[in-house]
Amino acid sequence: MNSKQSNSIEALFQAQKDAFALEPFPSARLRKKRLNRLKTLLLQHKTELAELISQDFGCRSPIETALAEVFTSLEGINYQKRHLGLWMKPEDRAVSLWFFPGRCQVYYQPKGVVGIIAPWNYPLYLTLGPLSTALAAGNRAMLKLPEQTPLFSERLAQLIGQYFAPEEVVAVTGGPQIGQDFSAIPWDHLFFTGSTEVGKKVMAQAAKNLVPVTLELGGKSPCIITPGYPAAKAAERILVTKALNAGQTCIAPDYLLVPKGELAPLITAFKDTMALHYPSVEGNLDYTSIINKKHFDRLEALYKEALALGAKPIPLLEGPVFFGKSRKIVPTLLTNVTGSMRIMQEEIFGPFLPILEVENFDAALNYVALQPRPLAAYLFSEKRGQVKRFLEQVHAGGVVINHCLYHVAQDDLPFGGLGPSGMGRYHGFEGFQTFSNAKSVYRHGFIDSAKLTYPPYGKAIGRLLKLMLFR
Repeated sequence: MNSKQSNSIEALFQAQKDAFALEPFPSARLRKKRLNRLKTLLLQHKTELAELISQDFGCRSPIETALAEVFTSLEGINYQKRHLGLWMKPEDRAVSLWFFPGRCQVYYQPKGVVGIIAPWNYPLYLTLGPLSTALAAGNRAMLKLPEQTPLFSERLAQLIGQYFAPEEVVAVTGGPQIGQDFSAIPWDHLFFTGSTEVGKKVMAQAAKNLVPVTLELGGKSPCIITPGYPAAKAAERILVTKALNAGQTCIAPDYLLVPKGELAPLITAFKDTMALHYPSVEGNLDYTSIINKKHFDRLEALYKEALALGAKPIPLLEGPVFFGKSRKIVPTLLTNVTGSMRIMQEEIFGPFLPILEVENFDAALNYVALQPRPLAAYLFSEKRGQVKRFLEQVHAGGVVINHCLYHVAQDDLPFGGLGPSGMGRYHGFEGFQTFSNAKSVYRHGFIDSAKLTYPPYGKAIGRLLKLMLFR
């Protein structure tokens, strides 16, 4: 769908609203059938979709796509199929003594028609993840696929049309105007993954219709290495997760806090790790290109500005850092960075890793506490006390201890940010709750004790209030 067809978004939305009105609470069997169709689509077309993603990026390994997008999507679908029957059951809650023998329950009711705006960095997983959760919760869904991956988006939109009726799931493509029109629809829920800047605009549009939103944004995810932690272990785990998708990951480690006196062995360990896993960048089919020239130019500008303001670059390979023809950038450490540099103010979304030296663990915690709250935070420590303090004092959407990224792949953990890194959660039961209306239900008991509180008021209500208010 192109911008000339933007008016049809409202028609598609209305068709789904009408269909939902006829089927406001799909059975578990029907929900599983829809999830199975989504699973079949993925399994039958995973190779084709991975190739299209690689073409859109310029280079991305199909193995990387299989691990980061296909596997995670399948795991999520299978997890939801296993649990949705239990999730759908009314949940008993305690009833107040004064209303006994009444009964309290929570019914998880589908919200209706969900709008999902997907990003370009993991276009398959970050489309199918929220979609499968919305379907498990019994909703209809419309997808706005990313314009930065046109080959993938057009094909996925076609496949969605083959496997689902438009009244169930439908996908649209197009540029910023389509995205703006999409955000303006009075959805029953709107789910957005992308930058904080665009997230603010999406939320402003949704606010006009009081649409509930889930925003999955990003921010600068810190990574703390504690004194004495093995440099080789930390460097390998940080680099392989930072280099994944060339750093174009919303939860990639964005900057590193290192104890003073321990930087030199860490730099050596980073270079050794790079030589082992990515001995080259240009021509290396295992290393991903930057998505487009605009983003490549942005990263180059961040890098050059940092160097002009005094940052010291440590490329992890000999030779050039930037390869314009293939849009590849060598993973590079940056020391001597300051808060005045844009690279320390903006989410990098690329393979640069600024390093700050700190006096001790307390200084690292204090630094993180002064920054906007990130989507993720990482700690490398073998001491329980440090881990406990980190978990208690650091505010982040999610954390990983002694590695990076892997919390996003745990289907039973909620995923999301807070404040500038987002709002709301999906994955796990919390995702089912996000796309459901948790409807409170009170069933009045066969004994109508409430009659004791009816007017006209006399001495009896006075005695009762003494019991109720002064226990």
